Amino acid sequence: MHTTSRRALLTATLAAAAAGACSGPTNSSAAPAAPARRTAAGSGSPSATAARPTTEPGRDHERDRRRIDELIGRMTLDQKIGQLFVMRVYGHSATDPDPADVAANRKEIGVDNAAELIAKYHVGGVMYIGWAHNIRDPHQVAALSNGIQKAALATSAPVPVLLSTDQEYGTVARVGAPATLFPGAMALGAGGSAADARTAARTAGAELAALGIRQDYAPIADVNIDPANPVIGVRSFGADPKAVARMVAAQVEGYQSAGVAATAKHFPGHGDTSVDSHVGLPRITHSRKEWERLDAPPFRAAIEAGIDSIMTAHLLFPALDPADDPATLSHPILTGVLREELGYDGVVVTDSLGMAGVRKKYGDDRVPVLALKAGVDQLLNPPSLSLAFEGVRKAVRAGELDEDRIDRSLRRVLELKVRRGLFDDPYTSDRAVNRTVGTREHRATADRIAERTTTLITNRGGLLPLSPRRHRDLLVVGVDAAAPSGTGGPPTSVLARALSGLGFRTEALTTGTGGSPGPSPQRVEAAVAAARERDAVIVTTYDIASGSAQRTLVARLVATGVPVVHLALRNPYDIARLNDRDTAPGASLAAYCWTDVELRAAARVIAGRTAPRGKLPVAVRHADDPSRVLYPIGHGLSY
Repeated sequence: MHTTSRRALLTATLAAAAAGACSGPTNSSAAPAAPARRTAAGSGSPSATAARPTTEPGRDHERDRRRIDELIGRMTLDQKIGQLFVMRVYGHSATDPDPADVAANRKEIGVDNAAELIAKYHVGGVMYIGWAHNIRDPHQVAALSNGIQKAALATSAPVPVLLSTDQEYGTVARVGAPATLFPGAMALGAGGSAADARTAARTAGAELAALGIRQDYAPIADVNIDPANPVIGVRSFGADPKAVARMVAAQVEGYQSAGVAATAKHFPGHGDTSVDSHVGLPRITHSRKEWERLDAPPFRAAIEAGIDSIMTAHLLFPALDPADDPATLSHPILTGVLREELGYDGVVVTDSLGMAGVRKKYGDDRVPVLALKAGVDQLLNPPSLSLAFEGVRKAVRAGELDEDRIDRSLRRVLELKVRRGLFDDPYTSDRAVNRTVGTREHRATADRIAERTTTLITNRGGLLPLSPRRHRDLLVVGVDAAAPSGTGGPPTSVLARALSGLGFRTEALTTGTGGSPGPSPQRVEAAVAAARERDAVIVTTYDIASGSAQRTLVARLVATGVPVVHLALRNPYDIARLNDRDTAPGASLAAYCWTDVELRAAARVIAGRTAPRGKLPVAVRHADDPSRVLYPIGHGLSY
């Protein structure tokens, strides 16, 4: 469908619902300017900082306000409630998913497909997920997006759907190749360049928008203070609040300049916990003063940058609210701190309501009600939409929630959709996909950024860089953790191919697919036997734990006398367990993730095609004495 006809269709449909309130020019597909409606107050921030415009200036805001007023006035209570839900739905097509996906939809939601979901529940958002089979290839995703928008605009109160996904890059990337995959947050933190973080987000945002996705649950604003954090880790930009704040602000500007709503998460901060909120309810023990110093700065920076949405955390934070309720359900945290103290008036979205951290105390019908009472606007992925929807409806009819409260959140959601251009043109096209997604230019940009992130932690005797003249035959051995979406294959194979392309003769040998307990004795013996015939060994590790057989593997390889280069595929803390005489490799690097773009960058550093420039964005502490720093923030060698 041509752009002009798409706009004409939407304009005509809205006009039918809004009775003329949509009059005015609709010839721009860019999103309108964000009004200066957010302020950031508190220590270290000005008392009133206007949000920087993140979209096209010159929008007729009064026209948009009248449009939204009229639309809200014509919506039923059920239509209003539905706009506050963001739901998963199975299938690659809005109307014709595979039979197995139809069955899953009927079992979990009571509908056959996305179009029926919208017709029955009037949902304001749909979240794309790999395991829901929403993502096969870029053109399919674009067609799914268009199908969902067509279904939404065929209803009696036509409102475009805000399509969203978790596209953080690094370890969390729902949309994989052939879309461009960028380095993740901690890799960008190691690169230290706000300009690179902004470029990555702007380019990524353009690709998401071409797929019809206009809300991304990124960037991570959590400061990863605890090295053992099981849920954040390399998803964070690092452990320095000021550095994280700088990168968060840059990514907000990047995504939103491309027409995609950024979502800073997880408020009030998930970086210092040893419990995963997917399976339990973490407790943050920071004092209020520590929260101001450690957790708050990235969220303040996001607000000052004009962030469209902020995601809540399912965790207890007694210093901010002594009640035994997670932040997602806390009025003191979401309204008292986020809205009143930090001056944020944008959309607040919950983390997934299917996670254990928010379901431990209340039923699935009560959680969305309590979240709305706390100050939430978007209710993400409830385990039972029927229970959640009916719970909110009953609360309104019983007077626990008044309709004005629903309208306030509804208005924020609709304003976000207007800012992101959905009321002008909610559709995408095959042409947009072809011109934008996974282009050669974008892939080259990702490679250039990745080259600035690889961190050289140790280099005993100047082992690196390796040279094909001196180290012709290489063995690449180690963990082949399951790769994030759409990458080229097992990490050892990807790394071996990259080194082969740089003039080495390489062999890849996997030792398994996980971190602990690590490779079997038989695989260790096979690796040692193969290493003895090589000029050097590249050994990859993945989150070495105490007693892990990965440590045994490295020690046995070092004992062969063959030069050993160690590459940490995920957390950079692995070197702390490879720091004695028996296990210390000749050189150690951190890649922060094992997607192709990071592995190609690490290969170029190992081969000396580019100098290592990354600096540790977190401190690496002694494994046996965490009070002692082994390698501080900012450490990083070069050649």
